Amino acid sequence: MHISRGIVALATTVLAAAATVTGLAPAASATDPFYQYSGSAPLSAIAPGTILKSRTLPYHIVGVPVPVTAVQMLYRTTDAQQRPRANVTSVLIPPGGGDPSKAISYQSAYDSLNPEHSPSRAMAGDVSFGGAINSSESGALAPFLAQGYSVIVTDTEGQTADFAAGPEYGTNTLDGLRAATRSPATHLGPRTRIALYGYSGGAIATNWAAALAPKYAPDINRQLVGAAEGGILADPAHNLRYADGSGGWAGVVAMAIIGIARSYGIDFDTYLNDFGRHIVATLSDASIGNVLFQYPGLTWRQMTKPQFADPNSVPPFVDVVRKIDMGLAPTPTIPLFMGQGANGTIEGSDNGKPGIGPGDGVMIAGDVRSLARQYCATGDPAIVYRQYDVLSHIGSVTPWAAEALLWLNDRFAGRPAPSTCGGIAPGNPLTPQL
Repeated sequence: MHISRGIVALATTVLAAAATVTGLAPAASATDPFYQYSGSAPLSAIAPGTILKSRTLPYHIVGVPVPVTAVQMLYRTTDAQQRPRANVTSVLIPPGGGDPSKAISYQSAYDSLNPEHSPSRAMAGDVSFGGAINSSESGALAPFLAQGYSVIVTDTEGQTADFAAGPEYGTNTLDGLRAATRSPATHLGPRTRIALYGYSGGAIATNWAAALAPKYAPDINRQLVGAAEGGILADPAHNLRYADGSGGWAGVVAMAIIGIARSYGIDFDTYLNDFGRHIVATLSDASIGNVLFQYPGLTWRQMTKPQFADPNSVPPFVDVVRKIDMGLAPTPTIPLFMGQGANGTIEGSDNGKPGIGPGDGVMIAGDVRSLARQYCATGDPAIVYRQYDVLSHIGSVTPWAAEALLWLNDRFAGRPAPSTCGGIAPGNPLTPQL
């Protein structure tokens, strides 16, 4: 009962703050010096996770401050090409200080090609159309804050907004957790237990962080109690085939191609026709809100020169798809809760494509089942898989989030992690072949 009252009170504050906003102001953080590293030592000489700058401010929702403290840190991390980079993470501290022994690492689904739409900027008070996703997620954060969890929200796409570049999402997240647990202002430390949580774009970061942690950040891996993820990107080659030409998600697939090309330094200009160049220019700083359901029927073939109509004819792209394929990534060593919708016809995708099978409109249920079965066979068998057969990507958020919250609470309570490994139906072969 106490938790319920706390959630209602915090949610009421969130909604009241949002209701006072009557318009959107342009984002101001393009000139914010906080985001730039200005130290004398080269980043390459600084260990990943090192705090470079820190500030404390009120958490803002659509530009309005609410009574939750946000500690923001610029820290050193590593990008997809193994180059040192500076990035930002934010730690939300519940009213009253919360419980420093537990924290949620919330990976936002802010899905944008514009760094001005990052969570840290919205939390600091910037208001933009793309950043509105961060404010809308405040309702998802409220249950955690009300239960005393500190909530860590990293700018998972980095400062160049490399949308869909999974490995970079993972290192950004893990180094963000290192910074969060090293700051005296957060009261978190090496004994703080942490759970990963994310849906859709947030699931990309959650899954990659869990997969990379044992080797890239074993110090953080020891603090992880589990990861909850839903709407999961498993085999990007399949996703391209599934959502290509779809009614709702075709434009977002184009965004993902732009994002991974940016992350890995691929120049697609050679392969694109005039229409493809127009699409890339139009979407180069777009948010998912500018694209979802707005490019129905868009296909790879429409954007490329005739000789590159088959994605397999673009070697750099084939190479990168292998690098972001979860089936080829390391196996996490922590319990997982995995949820996936399977009625993509609601969102305009064909659930009958050969070799693909049902999906949620953009993610593919058969791929996620295969990934879960792979984890059951090669890692911690405490894997729970839930499939929402009558729901699409957007519709699956609600049941997934409700069960994920209970599952995470059980991990912090020390209860044995359940498993559905013996009952997960076979899925699709996980292959990077486009």
